[in-house]
Amino acid sequence: MYTTTDTARPGGIRNAFRRGEAWLDQRGKWAWIALMILGFIVNPLLGLAVLAYMIWGKQMFARTCGQRRQHDQSWGRRSAQSTGNSAFDSYKADALRRLEEEQAAFESFLQRLRNSKDKTEFDAFMDERARANAPGSGAEPKAEADNRPGEY
Repeated sequence: MYTTTDTARPGGIRNAFRRGEAWLDQRGKWAWIALMILGFIVNPLLGLAVLAYMIWGKQMFARTCGQRRQHDQSWGRRSAQSTGNSAFDSYKADALRRLEEEQAAFESFLQRLRNSKDKTEFDAFMDERARANAPGSGAEPKAEADNRPGEY
């Protein structure tokens, strides 16, 4: 007896989409762009759907971002490796140590500067508040001034 389930491929439509996606991935970014352009020619909604999948599925930028990340990581490993020239290696180690010390000193300076600015602003706020609440200053607290009857 012949049934439709006997001839159907396992996985159905999802498997077909995955195979298509893998096929496009093998051909690179330009295959995805060509598919998007063809999608816009056939139906603008289809082109938008492919564009949305490329952006949100990260297919457009996944490979280039991964290569950049690998390059950045390899640079960090290379800077720690020995060049074979002991004079240069000691100079490089000394320069890196000096730069790290300068960075730490600069960060502590920035922290002191932030703390000083915060303290100055807080002191100014407290002085202003003390002047406003002083008994003989002639200035009424704002809450009382707002509650006077007959004035708008």
